[in-house]
Amino acid sequence: MSTLILTLITGVGLGALYFLVASGLSLIYGLMHVLNFAHGAFLTLSAFVGWMVAQALGTESWWSFLVSIAVGAVVGAIFAALTELVLIRPLYERHIEQVLVTVGLSFAAVALFEGIWGTDAIHISGPPWLKQTTDVLGARIPNTYWVLMIAAILVLLALVIFLKKTRYGMIIRAGVENRSMVTALGIDVRKSFTLVFAIGGAAAGIGGVLAMHYSTFVSAHLGSTLLIFAFIVTVVGGLGSLTGAAVASVLVAVLQQFANFYLGGTGDFIVVILLAAVLLLRPAGLLGKKA
Repeated sequence: MSTLILTLITGVGLGALYFLVASGLSLIYGLMHVLNFAHGAFLTLSAFVGWMVAQALGTESWWSFLVSIAVGAVVGAIFAALTELVLIRPLYERHIEQVLVTVGLSFAAVALFEGIWGTDAIHISGPPWLKQTTDVLGARIPNTYWVLMIAAILVLLALVIFLKKTRYGMIIRAGVENRSMVTALGIDVRKSFTLVFAIGGAAAGIGGVLAMHYSTFVSAHLGSTLLIFAFIVTVVGGLGSLTGAAVASVLVAVLQQFANFYLGGTGDFIVVILLAAVLLLRPAGLLGKKA
């Protein structure tokens, strides 16, 4: 029984990490229809800068942990906003060029990170509590998973509240539906679109710092590895659906954990089978809108 509980809760915790990585990707595509292959670069840079901040403040304190997350969010937001301003804005409605330029940016970013921080993984440490476990019905759950779940819930609530309850959220949604009409009202839609990228980058930044603590290391390829699962989650949940991304994150991670434990480490294979089934049977995703 304890093994079942351990596998289930760690699966949900891993799903929370997948959502943190995929939420910004899903948000940018859902509102801007930009498939951003450089999303992993936002995550990796935020993780590196977060690690440097934690090193400066003391890696084992909660203060440095929280500050590194906040700094990671800011770095991700700035990097994403600059990407939109310099590379994406001239290419709206030119989707092939958008894909090519973001793929190119992702490769260039990895090379840059390797040049600055080296090619080897840097092992990190955080507050001692993260390395401890909490007993749940006989199952000893690593505390890192609780932090991931709390962070994912807060990010999801913040995104939903921003989009549905704030003025800028309404402007963004209106601009996506009818850009010319919103522009005619005297509202600069371009600033709102840059804000969407910044928010998506901030979510990636938070995910990057927490992914670093989950993996206990940071490297130039951290974002690239997680980006694969972010795309899987985004497609399975439905391109552009935040709720779909949240549901798919948990579904994918739980299936992966159970397959790894009970089916001899076949978790990644099962996830690919799930992706193929969704693409064949419901191309719009579990909660995506049909074209």
